[in-house]
Amino acid sequence: MGRNLILGVDAGTSKTHAMITDCFGNVLGFGESGCGNYEVAGLDGMIVSINKAIQHALQISGSNKSNLLAMGFGVAGYDWPSERASMIKAIEALEIPADYDLVNDVEIGLIAGTKHGWGIAVDAGSGNNIRGRNKDGAIGRITGSSFPFGELGGAGEIVWQAVIAATYAWTKRGPETRLTDLLKSQLGVESENSLIEGLATRKLHPSPSIAEDIFHLAIAGDSVAMEIIIRSAQELGKNVNAVIKQLNLEKEEFDIVTMGSVFKAGEIYTKPFSESILQFAPKANIFPLQVFPVVGAILLAADKASILTDDFRQNIMQFRIGKIPS
Repeated sequence: MGRNLILGVDAGTSKTHAMITDCFGNVLGFGESGCGNYEVAGLDGMIVSINKAIQHALQISGSNKSNLLAMGFGVAGYDWPSERASMIKAIEALEIPADYDLVNDVEIGLIAGTKHGWGIAVDAGSGNNIRGRNKDGAIGRITGSSFPFGELGGAGEIVWQAVIAATYAWTKRGPETRLTDLLKSQLGVESENSLIEGLATRKLHPSPSIAEDIFHLAIAGDSVAMEIIIRSAQELGKNVNAVIKQLNLEKEEFDIVTMGSVFKAGEIYTKPFSESILQFAPKANIFPLQVFPVVGAILLAADKASILTDDFRQNIMQFRIGKIPS
């Protein structure tokens, strides 16, 4: 077969996707595994997850590592230059003799989602992150390091605010809220005192998945839950505005691509999020990513191999999981 295949990998916090295409952008294989964020799984866990997804994709495509011409990696948790050596170590541990390029996982969403390859990508899943690029190639970003840096918007930050609200209710600083009962139920404790003690002593660890139930409480009329959702959406919008300002896009027409599980909540979140941005950058086009982010990793690899054409892009954009064998 020779070295004529392209590999893309999206190593995320909740899952890892691998995709293999030919040199024309036709998808031949797709694989999935668990967490690929080294900050969560450790470097060894990251390597295991990436390798498992790749092996699955190779098996479906009927090929092997020696057939790979170029690779693109989008890696959650890869936020700073000081982390690059560890990322390279992980990729080289895969023992694949192919050229590659490596970016943060949000950047592959930007590559896959924007019409012209520049604009802003916003990820609100377990956490939140934002990456942007203007037409001149300048880069804009936030830290991607969550609430210690005032970056709210993801499910984890929503749950963190719910913990604060329950604590405020316990101390009588804030109003009573059904969030207290929700956290008790989810964390398996019977009393409000046991909840606060367990949280304070770090014996209880609320999962970001609780955010889904917080959305349900907000829709059902809990005013504190609704306040948290609106605040989270607006804060994420403000951070998008900061990246817009970094890139001098306030008066430009450009794309903002959204991705991540939190945006699936619908208008309760997307409306305050979009409103806070459009007041600042009225020509922004805000829309959800229409393909899997791993498509961006394929485009990154194809560009590395100097085979990225309009036809390649058009072919890869047609990918749907049901179109290939599993």
